[in-house]
Amino acid sequence: MSKINPNIKKAKTIPSEFYYSEKKFQEIKELLFAKQWQFICDTTKLQNHGDAFPYSFIEDFIEDPLILVNDNGEIKSMSNVCTHRGNILIEESCNIKRGIMCRYHGRRFNTSGEFTFMPKCEELENFPSESDNLTQTPVQIWKQFVFSSINTKIPFQELVKDMDDRVGWMPIEKFTFSKTRSKEYIVNANWALYCDNYLEGFHIPFVHAGLTENLNYAEYNTEIFKYSNLQIGVGKDDDDCFDLPKSSIDYGKKIAAYYFWLFPNLMFNFYPWGLSINIIIPIGPEKTKVKFLSYVWDESKLNTGAGAELDKVEQEDEEIVEQVQKGVKSRFYDRGHFSPSMEQGVHHFHLLISQFMNS
Repeated sequence: MSKINPNIKKAKTIPSEFYYSEKKFQEIKELLFAKQWQFICDTTKLQNHGDAFPYSFIEDFIEDPLILVNDNGEIKSMSNVCTHRGNILIEESCNIKRGIMCRYHGRRFNTSGEFTFMPKCEELENFPSESDNLTQTPVQIWKQFVFSSINTKIPFQELVKDMDDRVGWMPIEKFTFSKTRSKEYIVNANWALYCDNYLEGFHIPFVHAGLTENLNYAEYNTEIFKYSNLQIGVGKDDDDCFDLPKSSIDYGKKIAAYYFWLFPNLMFNFYPWGLSINIIIPIGPEKTKVKFLSYVWDESKLNTGAGAELDKVEQEDEEIVEQVQKGVKSRFYDRGHFSPSMEQGVHHFHLLISQFMNS
């Protein structure tokens, strides 16, 4: 695909066909997503030795069956496919401290994924071998959150370091998951268009009247890192902002929200009430699933400031993004310019897409 000029004043956006081409959609699976880290779950699902959590790497998109397992206190990720005949081993969360037994032909593995036994194989030659063990995949933990990858090309610390430096003072490992406040949405638009919209505050006064009332738009700011970026929402009312520690680089400022984006499709939105994690899942060239996972820190601040009415803000975003999806298919549109002062995050996103798609 076309390379993006690193000079935002000269650059144009990615070609419009990226947002609707079936060919491009299939290419991003291996060229982009298989090489990145994905948020999987929190560690509450893996507290005891033998706890197992089956998952697809990216549901509805990259469906490789995998398992997270607490192996004597170390969380490991491995293939969820029996090395004998390909049966799925674990179908739902459970405890396997006595090991895994395939219910097809009785092949067994320990909690480290190593082959231990299979009946009726006494006459096999060169058996067992390394290939009889379950393949291990990369796994990392930040605070209470578990991330996995298939063929990662980005060191995990390079992905989360800047987020950790900025908001690591919060007791994030103590935030509590709220099922009732967590939701899923289907958006009739390309996943990258949804990310484009998230990555700039340019549209806020035009699309989000309610949010505009809680933010000081003139001080809205974007900071660019290697594989992530941060948008800082500055508030108007002290009561709706963070009580920042003196150790924070932002101490003395009225910070209403930290909007962190981790390449390519993860969003960590920190508010005084807690955290909303948004996972953007491609389903088709023009269809996307958005998962909102809410982790509460301070219930008393749930309906205040920039972190209030998230469902309303989401509906407004979906409406405009679906309109843009129709527009980018026009024969009269291909690529647009970036606003140098307001769209640094979108430019950064397109640079990274171009980098991986052309690698």
